[in-house]
This record gives sequence, C-alpha cells and structure tokens, in this order.
Amino acid sequence: MTCTRPKLMFPVANRPLLDWVMEQLSKNGVTTVILAVNYMAEMLSRHFGKAKYGMRILYSRETKPLGTGGPIKKAEPLLNEDDEPFFVLNGDILSTISYRELYEAHLDAKARATIALHEVENPSRFGVVELNENNQILRFVEKPKSEDAPSRLINAGVYVLNHSVLDLIPEGREVSIEREVFPVLAGNKELQGYKFGSLWVDIGKPNDYVMANKVMLDMIASQNLIEKGSKVNKKARIIPPVAIAGGAVVEANAVVGPYASLGEGVVIKRGSRVENSILFPHAWIDSSSSINNAIVGEGAIIGSWVKIETDCIVGDHAIINDNVTLTSNVKVCPSKNVSESVLQPSIVL
Repeated sequence: MTCTRPKLMFPVANRPLLDWVMEQLSKNGVTTVILAVNYMAEMLSRHFGKAKYGMRILYSRETKPLGTGGPIKKAEPLLNEDDEPFFVLNGDILSTISYRELYEAHLDAKARATIALHEVENPSRFGVVELNENNQILRFVEKPKSEDAPSRLINAGVYVLNHSVLDLIPEGREVSIEREVFPVLAGNKELQGYKFGSLWVDIGKPNDYVMANKVMLDMIASQNLIEKGSKVNKKARIIPPVAIAGGAVVEANAVVGPYASLGEGVVIKRGSRVENSILFPHAWIDSSSSINNAIVGEGAIIGSWVKIETDCIVGDHAIINDNVTLTSNVKVCPSKNVSESVLQPSIVL
C-alpha cells in the first residue's frame, strides 16, 4: 500500500474510492460536494476539478489536521445559506446506502442529526450506539471493548446534520465529532439512528481494502473491465471478475484473477499468477511469481519465483528479489529492497 496518496484515492476496481462515492451521491440527487482537504490537496483538486458527475465541487483547505469535526466547522462558509440539512461522509467508506432515503428519514424524524448505522460482527473498531424503540440514539460509545458494546450497530460514517449542529463544534481546533458532539446530541435526544443493510465496507485495514475491491468487482462484473490499450496475450488466462487498466501487459501463460485489479502500466510476466489482489500503477511482476490476497504498491518490482501471500503489503517502489517468499501479514515499506524471505508477520523497514 502506498504512503503517497490519501486513502480516498486508493483504487477500487481501478477507480479511486472517492470516484465511486461521488457517483453514488450524484445518482441520489446531490448537486454540490465540499471536499475537506489538507494532505495531498493538489492531487484531489487536479483529479476532480470544479465539477464531477454533474455536481459542483468546492474545496475547504485545512492548514493542519482538524479531526472529524473541525473540518465540518471550517467548511461552514461554503454551505448553502438556506439552512437545509446536509450530508457529512467519511472518505474511506464504500457503501451502496440510499442517501435519498437517509435524508428523508432525517426529515421525518425531525432530528437535529442522523447517523447511518450498520450491523457488524465485531463492533470494537467503531463507534457503537444504543437505540430506543423510536430509533433515537441513547448512547454513543466510541470503540468500546466487545463486552462493553451496547449493540452491534456501528456508526457507518455517513451523517445528515442540521446547520444548528455547527454551533456545537468549536472553531479553529481539532474536534472529534464522535466524542465531543454526538454525546451532547444524544443526551438531548436530538440524535437519530438510521439502520441500513446494504453494502458497507470500511477500508481502514488492508484486508478490508482488498475485500472492498472484491465486492466492487462482483457488482460490476457484467462490464468489460479490460481497458483499451492493455495488452493481454492470447495464451494468458483471465479469470473474471478482474479489472485491467490501459497500458497493462499480461504475458503468455500468466494467470490473472479472480478478483484482481491491475493498475495502469502494470506488467505481469510469463507464468506468474495474481488473484484477489490489488496492483497499483506500474508495478512489475517478473516470471513465475505468485501474488494472492495482497497489495503491491506503485512502481514496485517483484522478481522471478517470488511468493507473496495473504494480507501482505509491498510499498511503492519496493524491490522483492528473486526466490523470496513473504508469508501472511508482512508489510514492506516503500523503496525497501528485500533479498531474503520473511516467514513471520512483520514490518520490513
């Protein structure tokens, strides 16, 4: 995984995650999007410009990180003055939630704020809620131990807020909306929950990111995801669903798929296999190597007879030399040269 781009620009089925989010918003009738940006702001503004998917794009730039609540307050001057409720989304979430239905539920409940809620097996990584019979949120507990969680309903990172919520967010400092704002609203019985059961994936961990790629490839499997300009040898074996970007090369006797995404300019040499993995642009996989359930960063070079296994990450421009094996959960930092096998979960600095 790369350290040189924000997560919301990570490719999912060869499109930046935020592209999928923006397209979904447009389909639900959203006309204006404000992007809160700091790190890699220029990359985002170059990619999205002033309009995307028929929506106007505005940018609220932070000079320092402001947490999850501070950016909302900073964007206040860019919000409409008509006092209509507005959406707030975490940028590292892939979901098929109906934003239109969420918005209508917020209006019907006459709430001050509404949080989209999704049920998960292990809620300890997330903000967890307790609801009453009217779906009002009674308690909001951020990242509790499993035994202390009041439910398995978690904050899905999608909110509808009334403008008056901005009055609860201090200006000019880092603010956690989960710890400083939502508990106040819950205490005043002004915080509503909206339960939904459609697709929801948080790409906060590498295995979640690979899962998001898999889910999206399944969703769009009917489309031809082998782009023009790619070169796939007739003797290569492609097992769908896969996404192969323009400029990618797949040589004879190579196997790609299922659930593999090859970025622009990726090269898969003769006899190598890539499945359930994400290869960032210009990664090079030499002959007779195997990559399974892993992430390979931009410009990384993988030698011949290399084996990269479950939950491994090879950073941008790293080099994995011939005959090296990386077993489960090995993280190789960007630009690192690895010449010996790593057979235990570890970070290669």
